[in-house]
Amino acid sequence: MEIRRKTIGDLALWKDNPNRKPLILEGARQVGKTWLLKNFGKHHFESTAYFNFEAKPELKQFFANTKDPKRLLENLSIVHGHKILPQKTLIIFDEIQECNEALNSLKYFCEEAPEYLVTGAGSLLGVAMSRGNSFPVGKVDFLKIHSLTFSEFLSASDSNLSAYTESIDKIEEIPDIFYNQLLEKFKMFYISGGMPEAIIALMGNDGVSSCQKVLQNIINAYKLDFSKHVENKDVQKINYIWDSLPSQLSRENKKFLYQTVKPGARARDYEDALLWLINSGLITRIYKSDKPHLPLSAYDDLSAFKVYAFDVGILRYLSKLDPIAIAEGNRLLTEFKGSLTENYVLQSLISHFEVMPRYWSSGNKAELDFLLQYKNDIIPIEVKSSENIRSKSLAFYRNQFSPKLSIRYSLKNLQYSDGLLNIPLFLADYTMKFLQTIS
Repeated sequence: MEIRRKTIGDLALWKDNPNRKPLILEGARQVGKTWLLKNFGKHHFESTAYFNFEAKPELKQFFANTKDPKRLLENLSIVHGHKILPQKTLIIFDEIQECNEALNSLKYFCEEAPEYLVTGAGSLLGVAMSRGNSFPVGKVDFLKIHSLTFSEFLSASDSNLSAYTESIDKIEEIPDIFYNQLLEKFKMFYISGGMPEAIIALMGNDGVSSCQKVLQNIINAYKLDFSKHVENKDVQKINYIWDSLPSQLSRENKKFLYQTVKPGARARDYEDALLWLINSGLITRIYKSDKPHLPLSAYDDLSAFKVYAFDVGILRYLSKLDPIAIAEGNRLLTEFKGSLTENYVLQSLISHFEVMPRYWSSGNKAELDFLLQYKNDIIPIEVKSSENIRSKSLAFYRNQFSPKLSIRYSLKNLQYSDGLLNIPLFLADYTMKFLQTIS
């Protein structure tokens, strides 16, 4: 099965940019960074030179001895078995965080050999950078890789439905024949999430059972990372936080509480462990906004935040929600306070919008799931996991601040009326397109 990633388009833009720098792909382990680069090399270059510093640690010696790109390319060409050519060969340094000298060599590739197309990928690169390791600041381009969105999942699982959703160019109701099929595919997405291997397993002969095994293996691999790459004093703390994710999101007020991690836990004792999970890309933290004004970042309440998993399938597995719930109406969407749906919407937003969303609350009167900064507007967002769309919080916010536009994600059909845009959950990836249509 061929999975078409929209990020391939971003890679093509980088390739054609005359001012490009060496490119680093960031993202959690197993979201598809290596596959993306190899696939890009296969279809856009004459050859691909792939080097993995975790699988072949002996490669590090080349970079310890010299930073001269020409000498490095001579040695790497011998290992590759073919001459590495400018413009024609895509160079991939995988798990580049394992070799800080290779990371720093990108500065010299940028300055002295810009005709060579060099890329790097690192699952724990954010962790390495946070520890103060030297880094070629200003000499590299970055591209953040997320797990697959629902629209990418749809393109792999049902090309006809995918073509239909891509063709939507106006805000009007989705015909029932398409709506019902999209909803069923959407519930399937909750089983696998956006992990490429899990999606392939779900679409295979063994289906759900195979997908479950893949997700279990992925989570086991993350836990091995905890013990392999973390100081001993923080390993258990990271495990506690990771395992507490479902509990954090199951409460009505989803504000992160250290007491939920472990009774008696204090912020100063667990902050480093929390930051490790954030820097590794495994969790996403969004802050509470004190005021819904521009820019959102200026009004962050740093003491109040929510924490979400980076992928809805991973969260579902951690929550022990059995996939059999897919046969029970919309139960899979509404279980534990609709947190899977909230997590899914956040995934979609951060994949398509530059500014990280925030959330907003006004004491015990109202709480909004997200605030989205788009151009010069702050857009309030309410997430509903069913057709019940009653929302005192959104009504309170609209009455208080009179936003030009509000968004509600729900199982209601696509509709825009009186400044309120209702987007069916399975069309969340097209939010930007709908906003451009309205404006």
